[in-house]
Amino acid sequence: MGNDPDATPPDEALKALREAVLLAPNNIALRQHLAETLFLYGHMEEAERIYRAALEMAPNSASLKLGLARAFYQQGKQSHALVIIEDLVKSPGATAQAFLMHAKLLAGVGEIETAVREYRRAVELDKNVADPEFAARLGIGATEEESEVVEGRVRAASFEPERPAEQDMERPKISFKDVGGMEKLKEEIRLKIIHPLTHPELYKAYGKAIGGGILMYGPPGCGKTYLARATAGEIHANFISVGISDVLDMWIGNSERNLHALFEQARSHAPCVLFFDEVDALGASRADMRQHAGRQLINQFLSEMDGVKTSNEGVLVLGATNAPWHLDSAFRRPGRFDRVLFVPPPDAAARAAILRLQCRGKPLEQIDYEALGKRTDHFSGADLKAVVDVAIEGKLQEALKVGVPKPITTKDLMNAAAALKPTTKEWFATARNYALYSNQGGIYDDILQFLKR
Repeated sequence: MGNDPDATPPDEALKALREAVLLAPNNIALRQHLAETLFLYGHMEEAERIYRAALEMAPNSASLKLGLARAFYQQGKQSHALVIIEDLVKSPGATAQAFLMHAKLLAGVGEIETAVREYRRAVELDKNVADPEFAARLGIGATEEESEVVEGRVRAASFEPERPAEQDMERPKISFKDVGGMEKLKEEIRLKIIHPLTHPELYKAYGKAIGGGILMYGPPGCGKTYLARATAGEIHANFISVGISDVLDMWIGNSERNLHALFEQARSHAPCVLFFDEVDALGASRADMRQHAGRQLINQFLSEMDGVKTSNEGVLVLGATNAPWHLDSAFRRPGRFDRVLFVPPPDAAARAAILRLQCRGKPLEQIDYEALGKRTDHFSGADLKAVVDVAIEGKLQEALKVGVPKPITTKDLMNAAAALKPTTKEWFATARNYALYSNQGGIYDDILQFLKR
C-alpha cells in the first residue's frame, strides 16, 4: 500500500472515516470499519474506544467482540481480552479466529496444553489461520525429542536459553501533587516507602530495612498505575512497570528466570519502584493450581521478595490487582505485600479535579466541575475520560453541520455522563461477596465501609 501513488495516506483516510462516523453515528458497520482501520494503523486505544461504542449498539456482535479482544491483546491487556474470548469460544458458531486468539492468550499465561488444543481447533475450522511460528512455539509438529508439553509448559530441547531482556526503566516526572484525592493512600505510601528513604538514619537505628511491598486493589480504571508512577516520582526513584507478558513464558524455567532478572535489574538501580500490574496472574493461589510449574513461579516470586540470596534494600515493590482474593495468602506476610490498600473510585472532589485535567486545552465555556463531580458518583477515572470523549464527539457533530467549532458546556458533559454507566458497579457486586463471606482478618473491611456510604 505504501508504494501505491494513488493510495490515500493513513491520516487522511482516518480523518475521512472519523467524519463519516460523526455524520452517521448509528451506522454500526461504519464504526466497525473505522475501528478496524485504526487497529491496522496501530491506534489501539482509539480502536478500543470505537469497538466499545459499537458494542453498546450491537452487544451480541461476535465480530465486534473479537475486534475489541484483539485491541486489548495488542495493548497487553491480556485478562480483559481473555474474558471476551472465553465467552466467544463457548458460543455456537465460534470462529477459527476466536479459537486462535484464545490459544495465544492461553499460551501467554502458561496454559500450554489448552493452548495446543485450541490452536488445533482453529486450524481444523479454517486452515488459512495457521500460524507456523506460533505452532512451533507450542511444540506442535516437533518430535518428542525436540519438545513436548510437561505439566502445562513446553520443555525445551537442549539449548542455551536467551538472556532475559532488561525492561524499560523511567524516571517519572509526576508526583503526589498530580494525583487528585487519595489522601489516605498517599499517607500510607509515605509511611511505608517515602519516609524510610528520606530518613534512612532513623529507620536503620531501629533496625528497620528500607524496602518492602504494598498491594493496591480496587476496581479497574481508578488510578492504581498512575499512583505507583507518582510514588516513584515523589522520591525521584527509577520505575519499572511489569505486565504478566513480561514474565510468563511457555518454556519451563523461563518465567522464573524472567522474574529473577527483573528483581536483579531493580536491585542494581536502587532506589527503584518495581510495579507489577495484574499481580494476581503471577501470584495466584497455589491451592487452586493443578500444575507444578505455576507453583514454582510463585515460590520464585516469594523468594525474590524475601531477598533470600540478595538484599532488597531500596527496592520498593508495588502490586496492583482487581482481584486480590485470587492472590496467594503467602504474599501478605511481613516483608512482602504487608500493606494492602484499597483504591476506591475517586470522590466528588477528585472527580471534579480529574474532569478539570481531562478538559484542559479544549474549547470550553465556564464549566461547573463541582456539580459534575457530584453527578458522577461511582465513576472511575477511566469512566470520566469517556464522559469527556462522548461530549467532544457530540460537539464535533455540531461543528461539522455548522462549520464552526463550539465550546463544550456543563450541559454537554452532564448529558454525556447521563448516557454512560459507571463500570465500577460490576466490580463491587463481586467484591461485596468476598468482603462479606471471605474476609479473613478484616482485609476487605474498606470495601464494606465504602458500600455503606
